[in-house]
Amino acid sequence: MADVSEQAEDWASRGIDISKPSIARAYDVVLNGKDNFEADRAFVGEITKVVPEIYDVARYNREILGRGVRFLAEQGIRQFLDLGSGLPTVENTHQVAQRVAADANVVYVDNDPIVLAHGRALLAENDRTTVVTADLRDPAAVMGDPEVTRLIDFTRPTAIMLVGILHHLHDDEDPQRIVETYMDAVPSGSYLFVTHFCASSQAARDAEKQYLALLGTGRFRTPEEITAYFDGHELLEPGVVPLPLWRPEGPVPPEDELSVGQRLMYGGIARKP
Repeated sequence: MADVSEQAEDWASRGIDISKPSIARAYDVVLNGKDNFEADRAFVGEITKVVPEIYDVARYNREILGRGVRFLAEQGIRQFLDLGSGLPTVENTHQVAQRVAADANVVYVDNDPIVLAHGRALLAENDRTTVVTADLRDPAAVMGDPEVTRLIDFTRPTAIMLVGILHHLHDDEDPQRIVETYMDAVPSGSYLFVTHFCASSQAARDAEKQYLALLGTGRFRTPEEITAYFDGHELLEPGVVPLPLWRPEGPVPPEDELSVGQRLMYGGIARKP
């Protein structure tokens, strides 16, 4: 096995600086994955000082991804555009969707080339799933990519997934416009699936400061700001809520008894009329 310095040189040759944390690899850390480096682990260590439950938060996000994708597949959705997907781990979008419907097509999009490197091996034998290295902030480039259009027919209902990624867009990058551009490109009967860091407590606001200082991104928006992403669409019950409360499959505490970690992220799904 290559040592750390050899790994660093290998990724550096591909234009990747592993001395700085990345969004995808930091998420891999909190999911207890292995595709991360010391800078990513150090960043998560600093966040843990502010929100000790951050590993639980990642699990809540992964669990709602599974519940949401399963719900969408059960509604007849057969195309999933997973934007800012992160590194492949257990219970990925394609595994959940294709368990419900073997003919479901899934495209993962992430701007970290390491995602493509690891995703290719996972998806080598799955011709209905692919990984594309692209920046979701450029919807035209994403939706015009040949690998995307090979699997996604934008004249058919599609799930636009922005799970745990919009909070990494700064306000001046106009995430609202980006969401609207993707949703404008898909027909009636499509769905929007969003989860997002929420400014739900002082600990959350403290975590935002750490994210912005150490990672450079991480906007903790209010429930009202998160709900605005769904404007113009039919927001499904129970609306935009803390992740554990979105159609739970087991017992959960009432909202006023949720912990800081359970309220750190909000999410919801809406249908395009």
